[in-house]
Amino acid sequence: MGIFENIIIILYLAVLGYLGIRGYKQTKNTTDYLIAGRDTHPFIMALSYGATFISTAAIVGFGGVAAWLGNSLLWLTVFNIFIGIFVAFVFLGNPTRKMGYRLNAHTFPELLAKRFDSKFIQMFGASIILLFMPLYATAVLIGGTQFIALYFGTDYHMSLMVFSIIITAYVIAGGLKGVMLTDALQGTIMFVAMVILVFVTFDSLGGVSAAFEKLDHVWQATVIDPLAAKSIKELAPGSPDFMMKLSLLWGFEGWNSMPQFFSKGWLFVITTITMGVGIGVLAQPQLIVRFMTVKSKQELNRAVLIGSVFIVAMTGIIFIVGALSNAWYYEFNEGKNALQSAGAIGKVIPHFINTAMPKWFAFIFLFALISAAMSTLSSQFHTMGTAVGRDIFEQISSKNHNSITVTRLGVIIMIIISVSLAYAFDDQPAIIARSTAIFFALCASIFLPSFIGGLFWKGMTKAGAISSMFVGLIVSSFWLMFVHFKEAKSLGISKAIFGKDSLLSGDIIFVDALMIALPLSIITAIVVSLITKKMDEAHLNKCFND
Repeated sequence: MGIFENIIIILYLAVLGYLGIRGYKQTKNTTDYLIAGRDTHPFIMALSYGATFISTAAIVGFGGVAAWLGNSLLWLTVFNIFIGIFVAFVFLGNPTRKMGYRLNAHTFPELLAKRFDSKFIQMFGASIILLFMPLYATAVLIGGTQFIALYFGTDYHMSLMVFSIIITAYVIAGGLKGVMLTDALQGTIMFVAMVILVFVTFDSLGGVSAAFEKLDHVWQATVIDPLAAKSIKELAPGSPDFMMKLSLLWGFEGWNSMPQFFSKGWLFVITTITMGVGIGVLAQPQLIVRFMTVKSKQELNRAVLIGSVFIVAMTGIIFIVGALSNAWYYEFNEGKNALQSAGAIGKVIPHFINTAMPKWFAFIFLFALISAAMSTLSSQFHTMGTAVGRDIFEQISSKNHNSITVTRLGVIIMIIISVSLAYAFDDQPAIIARSTAIFFALCASIFLPSFIGGLFWKGMTKAGAISSMFVGLIVSSFWLMFVHFKEAKSLGISKAIFGKDSLLSGDIIFVDALMIALPLSIITAIVVSLITKKMDEAHLNKCFND
């Protein structure tokens, strides 16, 4: 690298250090450390929410899937804006903020626990976080570290250590204030990189209309003409041609169109990608806590537009660019599509950036990827740390301990666990990355009925909440381990016990676990609440009355 690149890197690290120190100086008590003092600016809150939501898995993983399955993934962007931003901020944000303030709750498990007057719920929720979020964090750690090691030509393990130490420093020192300040910086970098990316991509393909027209031609030339008559058994499993033939068998008809209604491809795009992630975002503990960091409903309303624009830029642009990379490769790389040129779904976006974009932009995009990884990881580590310190240790300890000290210790413990997993599984990123989808499905199935019911229905009982959580956990776990085509095959539990990848057959194995477990969890919450003893009226007044 030249002197310019070195200066930019040093400045970036210096700014991160400054924001961490600023967060440390502004942290005076437990409320500051755990929920940023409840006085965060809406711009900071919106960017922190978006940057936490969007990780390297979203940019690289889903961008590569868009190169495979096309613009049908834009339905996820629509869901992310409507459900993940509008519904979350407008309908759930203020009730969450108000109830959290009334009950003096500082974490998501603590909010549920105080609403239903149950320490068990707090510890159970924290246990789910500690059981599954480390794998989610590991997937993000692996993705970010591999890019750093590749770009700088350094050893993976050394890059992982340095990367982890930098994140650890500002999470431990600044708490959620430091995390959200750095999130805002990293979100800004991500936004700028995406805007440049879509402009350069369209310009290289002759404009918006020409680019999408070329995409239809490339589908015909690289998929229909050479593969329509071939049997999938003739192709090497996992190869680019195998994946494109698979999309044909799943009912896809082009990168500019949706797959055939209710085909395997339609079920995969709608239930797993669109609804699985789009609904699952409502129950993410590290995102829900953001609603408790602002001081009024007006602040949340102001954050809606900022968050929506950010999500459009991050997901909408990367999905479009992922699909259009097929047209670019066909035009400039010997008539191949994106998968044929890059070799694998996970390599499409980094290969496209390094091949199609100017060198200066590859450097900027590196920072966007690092920022996406760091913003998500810092929030995950903070959430896991609070689960250890606030939600478990303080509940079982008979002595009063300093919440900040215990939580910082929890952060260190969970970072060590996540980094250890990243060391152990650095050669199996695809398997670990599946934990992202698993975590979203589990969180929605376990937490969402109790969370929404607790906010809006006084008749929701402790027994109803606990029952729905167990049903959500059991049903979603069963579906993931024994039915859903991706997770069941990757985990291999069904194969080991029953000798086949899935206990069921047919198109139902393409239906996401959330679509089965969440309705059952909701029904359980309602039925059990209706037949069990109502909660004390004085407690409900404390929860709902200003």
